[in-house]
Amino acid sequence: MLNPRSFYTLALWLLLPYVFLRLAWRAREQPEYLRHIGERFGFYSEQSDRPVIWLHTVSVGETRAAQSLIIKLRATYPDHQILLTHTTPTGRAASEQLYGDGVLRVYLPYDYPFSVNRFLRHFRPQFGILMETEIWFNLIHACRETGVPLLLLNARMSEKSARNYARFERLTRDALNGLAAIAAQTADDAARLADLGAQNVTVTGNLKFDIAPPPAMLELGKQLRAQFGSSRRVFLAASTRDGEEALLLDALEQVHIPGLLMVIVPRHPQRFSQVAALLEQRGIPFRRRSEIGKAGEPQNREVAADIKAVLGDSMGEMFAYYAAADLAFVGGSLLPYGGQNLIEACAAGAPVVVGPHTHNFAEATRLAVAAGAAAQVQDNGGLVMELQRLLDNPDALCKMQRRCAGFVEANRGATEKSLLVILSALSANQSGQ
Repeated sequence: MLNPRSFYTLALWLLLPYVFLRLAWRAREQPEYLRHIGERFGFYSEQSDRPVIWLHTVSVGETRAAQSLIIKLRATYPDHQILLTHTTPTGRAASEQLYGDGVLRVYLPYDYPFSVNRFLRHFRPQFGILMETEIWFNLIHACRETGVPLLLLNARMSEKSARNYARFERLTRDALNGLAAIAAQTADDAARLADLGAQNVTVTGNLKFDIAPPPAMLELGKQLRAQFGSSRRVFLAASTRDGEEALLLDALEQVHIPGLLMVIVPRHPQRFSQVAALLEQRGIPFRRRSEIGKAGEPQNREVAADIKAVLGDSMGEMFAYYAAADLAFVGGSLLPYGGQNLIEACAAGAPVVVGPHTHNFAEATRLAVAAGAAAQVQDNGGLVMELQRLLDNPDALCKMQRRCAGFVEANRGATEKSLLVILSALSANQSGQ
């Protein structure tokens, strides 16, 4: 009789033609999806002559979140090679920018047994770490069968995700119990994971609180602010998703702040042209970040007073954008996308406004609002009122800015706790062998 994982694998095989179609479809706007396709099936040219520690960081957010942990792992295991696996080209690009040649980076193979087994045979990791919400049934099974301890760290499990996993109760339970350890961000995440059958869950907090803005990004933020105009109010719309830019522009039409400059940084780079077209359609004078350049470069130009918006069409500069802003809206929250990480904004000293849809970062949002570092609105009408109130009130903005630092500092410490979970799990694994 076939077990649930066999049915899951059969479904993957039936979806194989769709896999190639999806890669081709996404490559229309992001050609990088057609590079390194062999890696997605377990064929690699990269290799290491040192013992490998493997971390899977899906995309940009997870890659950044792992930064403090990678620093600790390098210090604890100086003779090991860090291997990062990704799912998206933007995650891979963020890895290149953050870590350069200091790590190996490849795509994680699709969850076919032959692919994950080739991956494990090729790199032979000493142990592996999955970041946030990555439960791959065949991968976890293969690690257990080959004796590779695999941990789930910085784990989050929203109510929606928990309901979806609960539909495959036995499959999910077996996978969670195949992990060497699970470190959850919050008590609510831990409880949902336990309800799904996990037995080895520890609450360690959110690694994203331990990320410090790089000094170079803070300096770039000062340069950007000088280019934007030190006397102008700067409102940043960060990590916006499809449909949100139009809502934000609607709201700003009703906000009356002389000289207000809006900086829009879409979440996905393939949408830069789409947002540019939207600004053109609305007749809003704008400049691209790529046209402004960095201070000291020949193309460096200040943003003219008649320019109403800047399109942030650059990668890896989000901390600089936050440092240059008076107030930041963190996207994915006006429409039901689940929200994006607001911790980076607070770490850079930018007060935050978010919409009602923040279930992906529910605890961080709750804590930020309670600390006075963020304000949450329920609709566009509330957004208009909050933007007008804050942008027209320097004292309120300064007070929120001070509270941002306190909010971040009060929630640090997840990296040390996560490292203890790793060491404990590895010790238990060695004792059990």
